[in-house]
Amino acid sequence: MMRPNTELACAPLRRGDRHRRDIVQAVRDLVADGSIAELTVSAISKRAGLSRSNFYFYFDSKYAVLALIFAEGLAELQGLTRDFARRGEDESPRSFVTRMIADTAVVYASQGPVFSACTLERNSDPELQAVLAHQGDAVINRVVATLRREVADGRARPVSDDLQMLVRILIVTTSSMLAGDFAYLEDDGDQLRAVKVLEDLWLNALWSWGRRHQSPNAVPRCPT
Repeated sequence: MMRPNTELACAPLRRGDRHRRDIVQAVRDLVADGSIAELTVSAISKRAGLSRSNFYFYFDSKYAVLALIFAEGLAELQGLTRDFARRGEDESPRSFVTRMIADTAVVYASQGPVFSACTLERNSDPELQAVLAHQGDAVINRVVATLRREVADGRARPVSDDLQMLVRILIVTTSSMLAGDFAYLEDDGDQLRAVKVLEDLWLNALWSWGRRHQSPNAVPRCPT
């Protein structure tokens, strides 16, 4: 029987990979303790145990590190959702929406405070806004592509023909709420209640899921 190459499995990271890892972790730690606005290259370098010149050897700016973290989160979300695959033949719209929002919440939780801080601070920082727009567009395009296939097969009935803008609004709303934007919560901070309304918003926006639908699979055919 062939034995696994334990020496290869336990091989230490190369110095460059280790430095990148330390810089990314430093950003995660600092954001957990403060804000994106307070994040500086000097603070990141000090936390990572590196010089500023070391930092700039691997990243152009703090925003390049944030972009990497968001790219990792997007890859995680793609894995959980099977690259935003369309719902199964026997999967109801409600089940599909619940699953997709739950998967997104998992990513926000696993990525720690970075996703939440970036989402909540994006409007006050143009460079951060550009990072989020680039990453967000990748998600929006995939969801729109999935939705177009649903519409073509008569399995979805969105409230607007402008699918790109419709999905963008839904995703930005979802991101803000999962990031903990208290504007979406009442004084009791009941996020589970807010998530239920968020699911209803997706269902009504994409499947015309009004109160008249009694069966979870009673999705009206799109007009030809």
